[in-house]
Amino acid sequence: MSRLTLRLPETLHQQLAYLAEGEGVSLNQYIVYALTRQAALAHTLQVVPGAEVEQQQQAFQLLIKQLGQASSVEIDSVLATREQVEPESDLSSDVVARLQERIRKQT
Repeated sequence: MSRLTLRLPETLHQQLAYLAEGEGVSLNQYIVYALTRQAALAHTLQVVPGAEVEQQQQAFQLLIKQLGQASSVEIDSVLATREQVEPESDLSSDVVARLQERIRKQT
């Protein structure tokens, strides 16, 4: 098992100690539990409600219509503000290249 020395603001330390006491575990156990839960959530798929999916699709279609009427400068401006994300680690470089090619062909 590893050891980690961590500096915490006093208020956070007190809050964690209070939560650990409420759970009936040591502060160390509580922090390990909280970190484990957070790490697991980072790798968990979350279902998006159908209504939210529909709302996103409508917003996307509206954006496409607006971009169709925009100048190239306006399109470049909108594209510059989008969030850039890395491909999922499970995707091979071949799959990423094929997806990028499909996107280029559609535009």
